[in-house]
Amino acid sequence: MKIFMSLGLVLVTGLAALAHSAPAALERVAVSGADYVRLEDWARANRFQVKSTRQELRISNNEWSISFAPDSRRVVINDISISLSAPISFRNGSAFIPQVDVSTVLQPLLAPSRNNPGKKITTVCIDPGHGGKDPGKCEGRQQEKNYTLLLAKELSAQLTKAGLKVYLTRTGDEFVDLPARPDRARAKRADLFISLHFNSMDGSPGGAAIKGTQIFCMTPARTSSTNARGEGGNSGAYPGNRTDSKNILLAYQMQKTLLKNLGVDDRGVCRARYAVLRSAEMPAILIEGGFMSNKAEARKIYDPAYRRQMAQAIAEGVLSYKRIVE
Repeated sequence: MKIFMSLGLVLVTGLAALAHSAPAALERVAVSGADYVRLEDWARANRFQVKSTRQELRISNNEWSISFAPDSRRVVINDISISLSAPISFRNGSAFIPQVDVSTVLQPLLAPSRNNPGKKITTVCIDPGHGGKDPGKCEGRQQEKNYTLLLAKELSAQLTKAGLKVYLTRTGDEFVDLPARPDRARAKRADLFISLHFNSMDGSPGGAAIKGTQIFCMTPARTSSTNARGEGGNSGAYPGNRTDSKNILLAYQMQKTLLKNLGVDDRGVCRARYAVLRSAEMPAILIEGGFMSNKAEARKIYDPAYRRQMAQAIAEGVLSYKRIVE
């Protein structure tokens, strides 16, 4: 594949430096009925250098390094793994990416949109996963619902200390219906919604060795989820899609700070139409903070000092997102 030199390394100051080409200017192909654009064309239009091997296409400039693998949904942006809506397609020596992933992954991260003037992030709704009759993941006598609530309370303290208003969808061991959780966020006029969970691969082959953090945000309309569990086959638009560009930005910043501060494995930024994400009318993410089925990681999850460290990392992710959009 041809290696292109940069069109010039001097970029306009800030992330908004990218001068995205009009989609009509890019070569397109149809792959399995979806609209794809030629990655090299997009990269040149946005002042990226392009390097390629049989195993990888990498584009880079002074701020960003992005690598793509043939026939893979996984893209790595500045060392953070993100799942695309569909695999990269290699045809006749060129790489093609779904146009929807240009619009809902690359552009929102590399040139994020700002809030309207005066629109500040002031209120965060924290959703401790499960509760009451729903224990969540269980490992022996340990139940996920207890640790999501403990983490939520620690995170609440950290965000409050940072000057934000914080509400929890539950403050005790109570069952809250999934649709009611984003409803409570909306009632409090929350600017962000963060759902807290812990993972488990108990019973899966090799599951005990799996570890790391994973962030989910809403799947764009009419695209495929990374995890389609519980979707019911409806891939249309939901209220949660109104903030697609902010959802991915929040998810990316969150995974970035978790990896930096906790030194955990990167399970990636992924997509799902979970009930709490579908109906959230503000930027929303779901955090899988580690695996209770991994003995070493479980010991950390059960440790108050580590949960405090995780809460600090999540708070830093919120503040990083806040600085960008404001």
